[in-house]
Amino acid sequence: VQLQAFGGGLVQAGGSLRHSCAASERTSSNYNMGWFRQAPGKEREFVAAISWGGGRTYYTGSVNGRFTISRDNAKNTVYLQMNSLKPEDTAVYYCAAALYSGSDYGIQRISRYDSWGQGTQLTVSS
Repeated sequence: VQLQAFGGGLVQAGGSLRHSCAASERTSSNYNMGWFRQAPGKEREFVAAISWGGGRTYYTGSVNGRFTISRDNAKNTVYLQMNSLKPEDTAVYYCAAALYSGSDYGIQRISRYDSWGQGTQLTVSS
């Protein structure tokens, strides 16, 4: 599956932004979807993930309560709504798809994902 990410930009601290990621094919019954980010000089890290049906969501601790992942399977699109943004949220954000294997085990691991979008830059100014 091919993924194309949209969104990103420059936002002031405390502001909001939404990333979108469109898939080239139907992902609702096959793929868990995730968002990762990579800040300058740092390794890529897990941000959030959602199960193929949308019933289960997972977040890294630093964004819990501020970010919301969702998906619209009719549009083959996954979203990451980001509120109360902080300068430390500045990074390139990547969406990714993981072929569902019967469980969500490893959904936070980069190696679990088969396809990646191109990344979009988010800069949060203080």
